[in-house]
Amino acid sequence: MFFALYTALSVRLHQRLLTTGYDLGIFEQAVRSYAQGRAPVSALKGPGFNLLGDHFSPALASLAPAYRIFPSPMTLLVAQAALLAVAVVPLSRWAYQAHGRTAALVTGTGYGASWGIASTVAFDFHEICFAVPLLAFSVTALGNERWRAAAGWALPLLLVKEDLGLTVMVIGAYIAWQGSRRLGTATAFVGLAGSLLEIFVIIPAFNPDHSYSHSGSFAGAGSPGGSLLGLLHLPMDLITPQTKVITLVLLLAPTAFMALRSPLMLLALPTLCWRFLSEYPPHWGTSHHYSAILMPVVFGAFVHSLNRWAPYSSTQDRRTLRTGLAISSAMTVLLIAGSPLSQLADPVTWQTPPRAAAAHRVMDLIPDNATVAAANRLVPHLTDRCTVTLFGFPDIPLTADWIIVDAKYPMGFPMSAQDESHALDQARLGGYYTVAQDNGFLLLHRTTPDHFTAPHRTTPDHRLTSRDSVGVT
Repeated sequence: MFFALYTALSVRLHQRLLTTGYDLGIFEQAVRSYAQGRAPVSALKGPGFNLLGDHFSPALASLAPAYRIFPSPMTLLVAQAALLAVAVVPLSRWAYQAHGRTAALVTGTGYGASWGIASTVAFDFHEICFAVPLLAFSVTALGNERWRAAAGWALPLLLVKEDLGLTVMVIGAYIAWQGSRRLGTATAFVGLAGSLLEIFVIIPAFNPDHSYSHSGSFAGAGSPGGSLLGLLHLPMDLITPQTKVITLVLLLAPTAFMALRSPLMLLALPTLCWRFLSEYPPHWGTSHHYSAILMPVVFGAFVHSLNRWAPYSSTQDRRTLRTGLAISSAMTVLLIAGSPLSQLADPVTWQTPPRAAAAHRVMDLIPDNATVAAANRLVPHLTDRCTVTLFGFPDIPLTADWIIVDAKYPMGFPMSAQDESHALDQARLGGYYTVAQDNGFLLLHRTTPDHFTAPHRTTPDHRLTSRDSVGVT
């Protein structure tokens, strides 16, 4: 069921031109490169930019076979939906085996409808989707004291993203603490060493600047008093501003805060720490994909915490268990109202704006294998057949033969509407000519009008109208 819901939401957002080049387009370029037997190059990140120099995510290569058969951004969206939905299986099965059908239903629904997963589905595609089922299986194995299985599911996280080695390290520490000391120590060492190797050696080797660009600045690092003052301020940085506290409350609320009773919650610490110490505000909140890997940890800890009232030795234990499950269910229902999944109940979601058809009419004029500088919302509709860059992105020279933008409703990224208008004027001065204009979508080509021939069909020069906007709700 959740696979169908996730697929429906992400596909409809794409069909309504609400996906973006940053990030769906970037990942499609990488997967397309893998499918063609090349390194994962993304022109959106820069000329010849190898994505292994940005994040270490070779797990993306596993999508190459499917992409060769279905070369479309939809392939990535459907794969993400499947990976996120698979995590329901181990969590709900564990709950069923340990506590019965009601616990399984509450756990599976709570995870599947959680805001962290819904936000991920609603925001393009991200490599983190590979980590979610791996963590779900690993956490389930930890809770059942199957130490080898837990380590086996955790180690592939090193191929998903470089920071996840720290999560592997914590999993190893947990195994050493609760079970096999030798296995746990080895797992922890591999996790830490893997992250350090990826961050300080592998990624810089592929990065044009020979550095890890995401080391960036963390809160307190640039304090006037130096590094010591920054370290003293770290505890406050973890809980301020208020957004971070709200995120923590919303993270635990769907489990009636019972997840805190399980030591498995320790697995969430690496992700929470780097996010809350970051100076990038979106890392602190509940939007985007940043909380996806926390969901299987929280609901795994929830199931584990229920063991405190098993085997229901008293009436009070049974009452406590029922109350916890009831509160968890109520919180899940309550939070769905503000979740991206609620969009599926909105009739607007199932209506494709007329402007989407206009956008595709203009994009159809661009020949396959062309070089294109496109607006962010249009990028992922071209990356399966063209070499695409983001129009107006800083420090990336404009060398594309084609430019396509939404002049009527510019997104405002990577530049303001005023700056975009100025950039278009500069492009015209540089030799680009308008060859099509349909409902606000503007197509320019670097050639003279006399030499332009539409590769498929021509369309009339539609002037701007007041039709429904795409990307504005």
